[in-house]
Amino acid sequence: MVKIAIAGGTGNVAQEIIDVLVATKKHSILIFTRRDIPVGDKDSAIMWIKTTYEDVIELAETLQGVHVVLSFISPHLDQEKAATVQKNLIDASVQAGVKRFAPSEWASAGLEHLSWYAYKASTRQYLEDINKNTKVLEYSLFQPGLFANYLTRPYKSAKHVKAIDMPFDFFNRRALVRDGGDGDVITLTTVKDLVNVVARAVEFEGEWPIEGGIQGAQISIGRLVALGEEIRGRAFTVDKMKADELERGTWKSSWVPKIDHPSIPPEYVEAASKTIVAGILLAIGARAFESGDAWNRLLPDYDFADAEAFLKQAWDGKP
Repeated sequence: MVKIAIAGGTGNVAQEIIDVLVATKKHSILIFTRRDIPVGDKDSAIMWIKTTYEDVIELAETLQGVHVVLSFISPHLDQEKAATVQKNLIDASVQAGVKRFAPSEWASAGLEHLSWYAYKASTRQYLEDINKNTKVLEYSLFQPGLFANYLTRPYKSAKHVKAIDMPFDFFNRRALVRDGGDGDVITLTTVKDLVNVVARAVEFEGEWPIEGGIQGAQISIGRLVALGEEIRGRAFTVDKMKADELERGTWKSSWVPKIDHPSIPPEYVEAASKTIVAGILLAIGARAFESGDAWNRLLPDYDFADAEAFLKQAWDGKP
C-alpha cells in the first residue's frame, strides 16, 4: 500500500487520478483542498484536509507517513501564490520525509509563450535547486502534452476532464493555425492513459525520471487538420495567422475559441481567451507541446491509445 497526498484534489485532472487510485483498492489517499470538505464522502480510502497551504510545519505534520505527493495546484490568476503554495508543499514534503513529489504539470513540456504557466517554471527551478548538491526529494514532471479528449468537444470523453474549446474545432469543422506551422508537432495523450501511468508510477520500483514525458501519439498540425476532415467528412475552414501578429495580439480570425477552463474564473474567460489562443499557437511552434517518452520507456508493457483511433471512435456516429 502507498500513502498518497493530493494537493488541489477537487480539480478535474486530480479527480480522474483519484478515481483510478481508489479503484485499485491498494492505497490510502489524503486530499488537501482550500474549499470546504465535501459532505457525505464515505470512502474509507480517502481523508480530506482543508488547508491554506501557508503553514509549512502544519503541512509537514499532516504529511507524516506519506510516500507520494501529487500536486494539482492552479494559479487562479495569482502566479506568485501558486508558486509559493508549491514551494511550501515541497518544503513540507522534505521535512516529513516524503519520498516522491509530482508538481502541478500535467500538460506541456516547454513553457515558452505560456505566461499562465509561470508558476510551473518557478517550481521546476526550486526542485532543481534543492536537489543540486544531494537528492533530498525524488520528483517527476508528468507531461502528456495536450489531451486528445479536448478534441471531442462538445461531447464528453472523460468522466471529469472537460472537453474545452481549442484552436482545432472538430465539431464546427474549423481550425486556427500559425502561418507556416503545418509541420509543427504536438503530443496527444488521452486522459485515461495519463491516469493509468500515474497509477503505475506511484508503485514504480525504479527511480522516477525528472522529465516525465508521456506520449500517446505525436502528430503534426497539418495531419491533425487532415484527420479532422477525414473524421468529419468535409474540408475545414482554416485561418492562418502570422507569428508576429500573434505576438503583438493584433491577429484576426473568423472565430476565437472560448477557453473556459475550470481554473479561469468565468468573468475572465472572454478576455483571456485571445491571449491564451495566441500563446498556444506560438508555443506549438516552439515545440512546447511536444512531450518526451520517458514514462513510455519505463512502462513498456503498457499499451497507449492511438490518438487517431481514439478520435475516430469518439466521433463515430456524431452529427
